[in-house]
Amino acid sequence: MALTMMEPAESSTKAPWPAELKAEFERESKNPNPCVGTSLLSENDKVRVWIIRLAPGERVGFHRHVLDYFWTSVSGGRGRQNLMDGTTVECTYQPGETRHETYGSGEYKVHDLTNLGDKEMVFMTIEFLNSANKPMAIPDAVRKEMQNAA
Repeated sequence: MALTMMEPAESSTKAPWPAELKAEFERESKNPNPCVGTSLLSENDKVRVWIIRLAPGERVGFHRHVLDYFWTSVSGGRGRQNLMDGTTVECTYQPGETRHETYGSGEYKVHDLTNLGDKEMVFMTIEFLNSANKPMAIPDAVRKEMQNAA
């Protein structure tokens, strides 16, 4: 599995997480969160297209990647991720920066993302439904939001 979202980390620590963060991570492990963006923009039989929009200081909670995908940083910015191995990394993203990740059968990654910058941080994420793992079901409310936005 390529954990390219960790590359290149400007800082990486493995300090204990606050209790609230640990509790959220535990909840996600019992009820995996398939929403890899803040909004599902589009879906067909081949791909799901997500957007992540984070205001300064805003965070998207723990979510699970099981499908092959790529992300592109639209705006650039600085972010912090708490990764499932207990590592916390901070990275600066450049506009247009793109990374690809691939997961074998049974492989996955759980992480969150916080905007550490002073402007909105925007990413596009494209998941490929024909991957080694079966796509997780998206909550009906997320699909309804996508339909209402169309």
